[in-house]
Amino acid sequence: MKVFWAPQTRSTRALWMLEEAGIDYETELVDIRAEERKDSDEFLAASPMGKVPAIVDGDAAMSESAAICIYVADRYAPGSLAPTPDDPQRGKFLYWTMYTPAVIEPAMAEKFASIEPNRTRNGWGDFDEMIRIFDEGLAGKEWIIGEQFTAADVMLGSSAVFLRMFDMLPATRNIGAYADRCMARPAFQRAQEKAEI
Repeated sequence: MKVFWAPQTRSTRALWMLEEAGIDYETELVDIRAEERKDSDEFLAASPMGKVPAIVDGDAAMSESAAICIYVADRYAPGSLAPTPDDPQRGKFLYWTMYTPAVIEPAMAEKFASIEPNRTRNGWGDFDEMIRIFDEGLAGKEWIIGEQFTAADVMLGSSAVFLRMFDMLPATRNIGAYADRCMARPAFQRAQEKAEI
């Protein structure tokens, strides 16, 4: 498998997911901050918008970190990093895997840009609501869907760590401790080491 990535981006999620799944992979650095880019055809086939992360795995190619996490979990670790499609937990797994791109990131962008929240207009509610639901979702659990770490925790864990890193994490009962548990995982630490250049 090949991973197209750039430092200090969502690419670290893909690296973390591959480390959790124990997959051999190679990386190709994409200079997404270059004024003039000459992206390879292989990269653009995986990521038509030229965004990272993107992967190529044989004939499969895709971008978007949540899609990559679901793909890797389903293909390489079904039943462990993702509930199987017939598992009753599958719905919660999909919900929480998509919570980062559908709710956390828009709510954070709104807060960063000081845009007046509008819960009725925006599907993500607002920043405070996003934090409340995230924190309550973790209540009484080690990982978001229970005792087993899944790809949903890669997505949410990366967000929890990011919120803390940028001083955006208010006092919560559960999210801070969850971020600590994620950061303590050996696969998280290996991904962080590989993401530093």
